[in-house]
Amino acid sequence: MIRITDNIFIDEQELMLDFIRASGPGGQNVNKLSTAVQLRFDAAHSPSLPVEVRKRLIEKADKRLTKEGVLIIEARRFRTQERNRKDALLRLVKLIREAAFEPKKRHKTKPSFRAIEDRLEEKQLRGKIKKMRGPVDPNEE
Repeated sequence: MIRITDNIFIDEQELMLDFIRASGPGGQNVNKLSTAVQLRFDAAHSPSLPVEVRKRLIEKADKRLTKEGVLIIEARRFRTQERNRKDALLRLVKLIREAAFEPKKRHKTKPSFRAIEDRLEEKQLRGKIKKMRGPVDPNEE
């Protein structure tokens, strides 16, 4: 069991790990060993996730989600398979934790009467300053 939050756990059997050849770091082994990890998690049909968390996860995952609702995370940052596997799992846990956090509802607010007055006074002052930058009328004096 993988612990996401205090009340969300994911069974390791829900995850599917594929090891593929990675471009990038690896030296002589880059063309011989499959060090990159492709983690697949069926987010749309997972029994471990509450409905609200599942909805937010699907919204957050956008490009990493297939049409069937499978979340795909590729990890190829490191040279070893084990480190890439841990990296993919950490990224999955982080994504689910972000989805588990319910954002606060925004309450509409209005500026105070005094703030509106101050803003209008400042606009008039700026207008006067800009007007003084104009050409000087030779008839005035």
